[in-house]
Amino acid sequence: MKRYMNTALLYAILAMVGGVFYREFTKFNGFTAKTTLSVVHTHYFLMGMVFFLLLLVLEKSFSFTGPKTGRVLVFYHVGLNLTAVMLVIRGVTQVLGTSLSSGMSAAISGMAGIGHILLGVSLVLLLVQLKRAVQEIR
Repeated sequence: MKRYMNTALLYAILAMVGGVFYREFTKFNGFTAKTTLSVVHTHYFLMGMVFFLLLLVLEKSFSFTGPKTGRVLVFYHVGLNLTAVMLVIRGVTQVLGTSLSSGMSAAISGMAGIGHILLGVSLVLLLVQLKRAVQEIR
């Protein structure tokens, strides 16, 4: 449970850094249009901090963490951070007005998509573990 709390704290800090970077980077560059930098903050807060706080509560209630949980969470971390990094890369290029080739743009989108897939699969695997733990209690 301590690991879940520490992870939630880490993602809260990353969320705040992402929010400050978005605000200051766009202000410094005089950018007022929409950019994907604006969602880095919310991704880290919701998919990072809130998610791990929920895991903390669920672990306290159901003790669902098992031997496979660590591996599943590694994929979750990789997925979340890969997604966030690709959002930052896309956002920085938008703010700077960098012209990307269609291949480079597709590569950024593809990597963000892989991050989202890893998030989705690991989320389902964690829910399956939780379901088994809840069924054992009955």
